[in-house]
Amino acid sequence: MSVKPIRLFGDPVLKTPADPVTVFDAELRKLVADLTDTMRDAPGLGLAAPQIGVGLRVFTYYVDDVLGHLINPDLNLSEDEETDDEGCLSFPGISYPVKRSYGLVAKGFDMHGEPVRLEGSGLLARCVQHETDHLDGVLFIDRMDPEQRKLAMKEIRAAEWWGAQSPTVKISPHLTRGKAL
Repeated sequence: MSVKPIRLFGDPVLKTPADPVTVFDAELRKLVADLTDTMRDAPGLGLAAPQIGVGLRVFTYYVDDVLGHLINPDLNLSEDEETDDEGCLSFPGISYPVKRSYGLVAKGFDMHGEPVRLEGSGLLARCVQHETDHLDGVLFIDRMDPEQRKLAMKEIRAAEWWGAQSPTVKISPHLTRGKAL
């Protein structure tokens, strides 16, 4: 388990849809632990695997003192919506109002392949929607109206982290390229 570098806006991995998890093994459990350690260290309310450069449908969350994770999420969103400020660890220091469904039911799996059902509203629902968006290659700025997005992009381009080089990723020399079969 370790804290990993968080990918920042501009890194192509953040706009790439993640692959479903098909193997529930020790490598997956290590990924969940790394995501949890990185999220807690940041500190953040949630962190998706693409944010640490891993293109798998996995995220962790820590909302209202509840720590958890969800793999291959499938969301059923309420019709009620709310707008609230939202930030992202891949956009340090940036926060803007974003409209989201107020409640949801999320189904998926835990790191052992056991079915999970998560029901929530408010901050938990916002977090789960935000992290699931990451797995689909959608960023919170993509959910803003055009005028708000323009203001956000101006602030992003002025941020000291903008244009920072992405961490170097080592490619596995093995035939599987580091992916489980």
